[in-house]
Amino acid sequence: MLEDKPSDIIETENDEKAGIKQPYKVLLFNDDWHSFDDVINQLIKAVKCSYEEARTFAFEAHVKGKAVVFNGELSECLKITSILEEIELHTQIIS
Repeated sequence: MLEDKPSDIIETENDEKAGIKQPYKVLLFNDDWHSFDDVINQLIKAVKCSYEEARTFAFEAHVKGKAVVFNGELSECLKITSILEEIELHTQIIS
């Protein structure tokens, strides 16, 4: 004979999404050394975005002092910052 579960026991379900990490972000900081064209070309190379998107990122960094240029996994962020830093752009990865 099977017994019913007591009503005072609360079962919780495993939430598999709890283990998913939040994406990381790559910040690009403004500087006074690089031209807009240098920054735009390096962004296109690193982020693989269009000219218009790269120009928007560069302008935002110029006006606001920094711009989020990528959201994603840490390994991808590391690749992108590595490419941006090839020409000594200042970047930071945040979560």
